Amino acid sequence: MSSSSINDSRRMYNFGERVAELAPAQSPFFVYLSKVAKKSTDDPVFKFLEQRHQWQRRNFEIETTNEVASTYSVGAFAYLTGDKVLVDCLYDKYGRAVTTAVQPNFLLNKQLVRLECKYASDGSTYAAGVHHATFKITADPDLATSGVKAGLILEFIDLSSPGVGAVTPAAASKIKVEADGKGQVIGSAFAEGSTDPEGWKDEMYDREGYVQIFKTAIPMFSGTAMATRYRGKADEYKRVWQEKLMEHKMDIEHAMLYGIGSDDSTATGPIRRSWGILPYTERFGKVKSFTYASSTYDDFLTAMEDVFAPESGNSGNKLVLASRKVITWLNKLGTDSFLGNTVALGHTATTSGGSNAYGIDVQNVKGAFGHSVSTVNTIYGNLHFVAEPLFRGMHEDYAVMIDLKNVNYRPLAGNGVSRDTHIITNVQDNNLDGRKDIILTEAGLEIQLPETHCILKWS
Repeated sequence: MSSSSINDSRRMYNFGERVAELAPAQSPFFVYLSKVAKKSTDDPVFKFLEQRHQWQRRNFEIETTNEVASTYSVGAFAYLTGDKVLVDCLYDKYGRAVTTAVQPNFLLNKQLVRLECKYASDGSTYAAGVHHATFKITADPDLATSGVKAGLILEFIDLSSPGVGAVTPAAASKIKVEADGKGQVIGSAFAEGSTDPEGWKDEMYDREGYVQIFKTAIPMFSGTAMATRYRGKADEYKRVWQEKLMEHKMDIEHAMLYGIGSDDSTATGPIRRSWGILPYTERFGKVKSFTYASSTYDDFLTAMEDVFAPESGNSGNKLVLASRKVITWLNKLGTDSFLGNTVALGHTATTSGGSNAYGIDVQNVKGAFGHSVSTVNTIYGNLHFVAEPLFRGMHEDYAVMIDLKNVNYRPLAGNGVSRDTHIITNVQDNNLDGRKDIILTEAGLEIQLPETHCILKWS
């Protein structure tokens, strides 16, 4: 507050830019949000859109098993039953992963697709390995085939065997595509002077968040109490005032971690609650489980393969808030620990499991905002571990991976009025011989692309 004094009468102090600097190690999430992910909102119920670029995906699955007698010449790829190739996919028009298959609306006439298949050179005995066949879609996909399926009419282009290369089919051979076989769009090919193709588009997903009103009161001090010199700290009012400012900051940290978002109407007005990163990620994001005794870097790397999936919109950097128990486990050396299975001394392989085959780089550094940071550079992305003091008790075995590109701290500000953290002095009645102040913040947490965040749970 520079040289200003809290003793000014009826004064409002905007403290939003500085409250995060109070004891940053006690509230690391709020500090990072305030410093690198702060974006005001002019509506207490703020709407935002999520975009998942589906051109990164366009993969699908075969719905039914069918066989085709192949002539391997240009022409329709017609099943013996006369059916089309039925396909579906496991992400919706917004690019969100789903457990119930949906229709792949990105398939178009003239696209090239690659399918997993079985091959029988003699027309009856299928080879054990999976082959890959390339086809061209020769007609507009039938989207009315059956529920979530799309029916494709395909023209054979090429057949290959992984690790072997091109296969020259025999005249009497057959191809079989099986249910749950994988497929992928691999581009398009048009003739010279051909007409324009059909188009498709993905959709943006609409979400909303809520600002929450935080209030902390400096209790009433009589004029007599304010004029009394106390033991310990002489000015009891200022001592309590400093404590309440920290209390207010920690209330925000708790809410940003654990809050359940809601907008409840009451007789006196709506009560809004911000989402916290932990319950939001548990409900809509990813959860990975590990054990203190047996989990190795191999297990961790397998989890990171999914967590850093590029089609999810990951930035490649994660802030990992972890309990002290998890941080301790992370920093223990030995062949049975995380680092022991990650960073072998001298960067050489050992017979006891302390192998550095992945070239992992772990550094303990001083963070820009006063935190001690353990930076783990994996083959997929970077993890920045910071101790979260509030992960204790029931959450002592937790860490949460946060993609800071996809979170924002949203204080309410509009029409020239900011509801970011501020102090209102002398809110007591005018005829009262005493003083009362309050600290007020109206802000919420915006969490985008929840699949880019992840809960790590140890047992």
